[in-house]
Amino acid sequence: MDVRFFHVDVQRAEKLLLLKSMNGINSLKNSREFSQVYNHRKSLANKYLVMYILPNDRMYSRIGISVSKKVGNSVVRHRIVRLIRESYRLNKELISSGYDIVVVARNTAKGKNFQVIESAFLHLCRKHNIVE
Repeated sequence: MDVRFFHVDVQRAEKLLLLKSMNGINSLKNSREFSQVYNHRKSLANKYLVMYILPNDRMYSRIGISVSKKVGNSVVRHRIVRLIRESYRLNKELISSGYDIVVVARNTAKGKNFQVIESAFLHLCRKHNIVE
């Protein structure tokens, strides 16, 4: 395969992902991507969440959300994931692009409403200096 065509395909894929990120949320998909962020070891925490960040070479940010089984059953865990994802979606214009972000929910996040989770999420973003 010619390198020139490969480069064009990569650029096209980046543009498509950028367009997708304008409408939706780009997420970390597999354990290798999560591990890269965890191994960078730049993390900060508050009462409800722990946030790890790693600069990436993309024009958009990606988010990964982790909620342990210790937090609760699948209904409780999925609710927390939805609240964190919605916090990111509503505020992604404020967050600098070019980061891989992993958010880990703590046990204290169980049963909290959207305003509390959103406030905790934005607090960590400000502490990491990724809010524009």
